[in-house]
Amino acid sequence: MDYRIISADDHIDLQWMPKDVWHTRVPPEWRDRAPKVVETSDGPAWVCGDDRWELWGGRPGAAGARGGRRTAIDRGGVFEHGVLRPTTTALRLADMDRDGVDATVMYGPIVPLLIKDPDLRRVCYRAYNDWLAEFCATAPERLIGVGLIPIDDPTMAAEEVRYLKKAGLRTGMLLAAQVAVPLWDEAWEVLWEAAADTGIPIGFHLGGGLRTVLAGGPKANHAGNVGVRIACATLQIDEALAAVIFGGVLERHPGLKIVLAETGIGWLPYMLERMDETYRRFLDAGDYWRAQGGLPFTQPPSTYWRRQLWATFQTDHAGLRLIDLLGDDRVMWASDYPHPDSTWPESQAAIAENFRGTASETRRRILCDNARGLYGL
Repeated sequence: MDYRIISADDHIDLQWMPKDVWHTRVPPEWRDRAPKVVETSDGPAWVCGDDRWELWGGRPGAAGARGGRRTAIDRGGVFEHGVLRPTTTALRLADMDRDGVDATVMYGPIVPLLIKDPDLRRVCYRAYNDWLAEFCATAPERLIGVGLIPIDDPTMAAEEVRYLKKAGLRTGMLLAAQVAVPLWDEAWEVLWEAAADTGIPIGFHLGGGLRTVLAGGPKANHAGNVGVRIACATLQIDEALAAVIFGGVLERHPGLKIVLAETGIGWLPYMLERMDETYRRFLDAGDYWRAQGGLPFTQPPSTYWRRQLWATFQTDHAGLRLIDLLGDDRVMWASDYPHPDSTWPESQAAIAENFRGTASETRRRILCDNARGLYGL
């Protein structure tokens, strides 16, 4: 396929997922406990045990505004309640064609933050990944599914990454800001080994990681709370980034590939500068680190960035002005369809504005070639 534009971070959300995703795919003994859609006074909604999740099938206008903003599907004038555009192949491809997007990388729902029972989570991860592989197989050159990776059990996470490879999925999502065990801890070594062995890139996607944001309650919709959640969300992967570098993860596994998904890129040049300066200070205190057994990495952090890390953005004028500091082979454009932040269905206009003055070779890499190479298209 002649790819021109690949969106490296789009979504499959609960409200747009088929009702039978889990019920028909988990083992029979789990079906009564698995997530399902039931009728409520507000309309059909996802429930799991005693927990009610979000409404199914979407809502238009103010009723469907997420964080005070309408979904892209609503803004684009194609919303129909119960019509699952993002998970209906023909409709999703039609939306991509309307936006001039040739392929999409689709991150999934935040199941790790919703299902409380760890054993139930395990079977739901697998069931979702099975469904995702089936969905992507309907248009394999255009639909790139991001499988779910457990965050509470490194061994299970490693097993699931190996299963993603077996299922034919090209990448996986780890909610890195939500892990209980820090990513620099040796407990995660089994995951890094699995990802390096299989060649599966690990996407550190946003999800949680904001200490003062209220998830519910009477003040959850306060503009201050919503504003903090939205404006600060992209910065929550800073600790995960530092952890895999300073923890020596990328040193030990030079074949490991990590994507900072939906994080934007404007903050990264300073972060790299700060980490490189920290590395120089560590070298200055060589006796101290030798007494600790030595540093687990041998290169400046920016070296690992240039070798093994990528980041995605929708619109980021500051980041593109600093692209020489990041490397135009390290970043990938995304539309964020169908989220409120999405540039859909006006991505072409957003690209034209954001990339004004950008060299054509750089533009091509960011809009297409980097994602095509990373995901083996």
